[in-house]
Amino acid sequence: MERDRRGIQSIEVGGTLLQALVRHGTPMMLRDLARDAGMPPAKAHPYLVSFGKLGLIEQDPVTGRYGLGPFALQVGLSALQGLEPLRAATPAVAQLADDLQLNIAIAVWGNRGPTVVRIEECSRPIHVNMRPGTVMTPLMASATGRLFAAFLPERITRPLVESELAQLGGGEQPALRQSRRHVDDTLAEIRQHGLARALGNPIPGINAFSAPVFDSGNHLTLALTAMGPASSFDPAWDGPIATRLMASAREISQRLGQSRPQT
Repeated sequence: MERDRRGIQSIEVGGTLLQALVRHGTPMMLRDLARDAGMPPAKAHPYLVSFGKLGLIEQDPVTGRYGLGPFALQVGLSALQGLEPLRAATPAVAQLADDLQLNIAIAVWGNRGPTVVRIEECSRPIHVNMRPGTVMTPLMASATGRLFAAFLPERITRPLVESELAQLGGGEQPALRQSRRHVDDTLAEIRQHGLARALGNPIPGINAFSAPVFDSGNHLTLALTAMGPASSFDPAWDGPIATRLMASAREISQRLGQSRPQT
């Protein structure tokens, strides 16, 4: 039986470098990456060269730092696409984009925060600088981030919120300026209405609503975010955009087995 489980040691050794990059979350110098993976730089470098050829890592030509590459992103997104909530949501967001004539994003909670895994574009051109893999931080600066902050357990989101309060409390940009009272009031408003709203931030001229999708355990599993130009986007909490988005999120939640509404 032990023989059947025997693997290829060099792959396992090289994999510790990828694990180190994931743990660190930002590009690293060779010496630091090798140290975190428990090997000398001379041993780590050939693995990084091979991983680079596969697109699993890439090296910044200016800083020399190594980070996860495009193929690593594709692998992660492919795994996420196989999750049941995404399979249930994908057909619905295509119809939603057509009905509302807005771009619809699906986001899940990743190891660095709310992460966009799919964007369904409507037929009219809407220029939004967002793509699969985008991490929606600062958390409180977007409708998607605010939604996760409101409906995920506080123990998960508190570290990010506290970090943002420390960094942005005295910021010059009104869209990013934060205080504990402002955060608490914003999250209370989201829970009251059952969805999050952002007007003109983080992208100037673009409004967004984000609605929660819950699973059978009544846990937040993903967010549906509708985005469009402020000039043609009804920001009312009870307007047609908010109402249609919420209805779609509830239908998906029911397909995932949610037995009672989130309160």
